[in-house]
Amino acid sequence: MSDPQPVLTLDPSLDPKPLRAGLVWADGLAPVSSRDRPSPWLAELLGRVREAGEAWLPPERKSAVRAMLRHGNYKPAGRSKPSSEYLLGAALPGETPGGGLPPGDPFGAYPLVNGPVDANNAVSLCWGYPASIFDAAKSGTDLLLRRGLPGEAYVFNQGGQAIDLEDLLLVCRRTAEGGWEPCGNPVKDAMATKVFEGCRAIVAVVYAPAKDPRHDLEACCGRFAALLSEDCGASGVGWKIIE
Repeated sequence: MSDPQPVLTLDPSLDPKPLRAGLVWADGLAPVSSRDRPSPWLAELLGRVREAGEAWLPPERKSAVRAMLRHGNYKPAGRSKPSSEYLLGAALPGETPGGGLPPGDPFGAYPLVNGPVDANNAVSLCWGYPASIFDAAKSGTDLLLRRGLPGEAYVFNQGGQAIDLEDLLLVCRRTAEGGWEPCGNPVKDAMATKVFEGCRAIVAVVYAPAKDPRHDLEACCGRFAALLSEDCGASGVGWKIIE
């Protein structure tokens, strides 16, 4: 996957552009397997998040991300809130809509999946930006970012539940016929391209409001790439900003 680099195109319909996107990739991953303990960096991050509580996510960042997603019929709240807000809820102690950590348990219900997915979630939690991660063998490396069309949906979990995609920001992969098929969004990614055992290369998209400082997204993507190398054994990593 290192040659050529992945491509993410912003559809012309996204004008004015509500976001700038971070495109992150890695190949030569170490064997992907489930984890029951976080990496040292994630463990330290979870400790800082728990100490800060709800104040970890600045109101201006939360508001800007929601404004980035709000469009037409899509309202970024409740079960449709950005994945970054869900991760914060899961990281905090007590009962929360996102699950929450039991008091006294250092990790509890925080979603530990596997190395690449945990890296994706860690940077999303740290910077408050939602992010999507795909198995590059399933998604391909030619991606498009656009709004969802009426009637579009995909299955997002093993239980077969589907999410309505109309007006959502979407990452789409190429179909065999040359068209575009949704595979991810800032709320829930498609089962069809998720990262499981056997994955050797990933491509990921970080969604950041267009008016946010560019250096915040650069720092987020840089840390993401470092985690894919240091914690996931990737032999090749890279990232770039799309705007």
